Amino acid sequence: MYLSCTMFDTKNFSPKQLSAFSAFIIAVPVTIGIHLLQHNFLLTLSTLFVLFTGNYLLIIFVFELFINRKIKLIYKFIYQTKASKREETYYKYILPQKGIEEVKEEVVKWAEQQRAEIEVLKNNEAYRKEFLQNLAHEFKTPIFAIQGYVDTLLGGAINNAAVNKKFLENAAKNVDRMVHLVEDLDEISRLESGEQPLDKENFIIQDLIKEVFEALSIKTAARNIKCNIKKGCEYPISVFADKEKIRQVMNNLVENSIKYGKQDGNIVASIYQIDGKRILIEFSDDGMGIGEEHLLRIFERFYRTDKGRSRNIGGSGLGLSICKHIIEAHGQTIHVRSKLEVGTTIGFTLESKNVN
Repeated sequence: MYLSCTMFDTKNFSPKQLSAFSAFIIAVPVTIGIHLLQHNFLLTLSTLFVLFTGNYLLIIFVFELFINRKIKLIYKFIYQTKASKREETYYKYILPQKGIEEVKEEVVKWAEQQRAEIEVLKNNEAYRKEFLQNLAHEFKTPIFAIQGYVDTLLGGAINNAAVNKKFLENAAKNVDRMVHLVEDLDEISRLESGEQPLDKENFIIQDLIKEVFEALSIKTAARNIKCNIKKGCEYPISVFADKEKIRQVMNNLVENSIKYGKQDGNIVASIYQIDGKRILIEFSDDGMGIGEEHLLRIFERFYRTDKGRSRNIGGSGLGLSICKHIIEAHGQTIHVRSKLEVGTTIGFTLESKNVN
């Protein structure tokens, strides 16, 4: 039963098979009619042969003239290239052997790919526009501030000893802010292009965490935030990575926890062995947390969950983006978990100790 159904499944017939099947269906009833009238077996066979051959040639000619040529045009449009000799051979000998259903599936697959590519292009265009707007805003703020101070000084305030030094110092701070923005953008570009090689080495991850906590102790003390390594995670674990780059990642993550953490809060570092090849490092705080709608975008350049408050707190808006690029340059991943008014955990993986 299955075999007979498969044999007559015309959806998977190639044009030649479909032509033969159609010619046979047309020739058989006519041949049977002639046989019933003439009772001449030789005439019946001759009629069947002539009708089948004639119908087959006619139908295949129609297929070639009206259908195959259209299919070839569709394929050429899909691949958007001038056909090479190899492609012409494909169109001439292989394509006609394909079933109509196969051609349909390929066209549908191509259409889905085009739809996906268009969606990616739309998303990239939206991201590009937003990025340029954010970039313009980040530079506009210090530029206008510098312009204001300089115009005021040129307008006569430079002769006022009470304000000239203060205005110059404020202008210098805004220049520094612009320099940091450019440096951060340049670092991201070099990380993306692979122009910034990694200097990997084996080191104890807990030792580096303690160094970062110590380096930021003045900032944590100012808000009475306690920094600790989670109990049970103190046992020394060695990783193979660029130590200074990972120090930069940790600095950014801990500084974020300080900025957005609560007064008298806690920052806890956790270290876990995953599968013998990777180590998971996480930094958790009990601060304001991040809304669920922002979690998928916090690693984008200049993305801020609260634009006004974030800019007032400071920073270029590129810290987490730099973290993501550094970790991905190591061939590893970074992730975030957060809940409003509960806190945030950001973690990343690193390669475990290199034994070579």
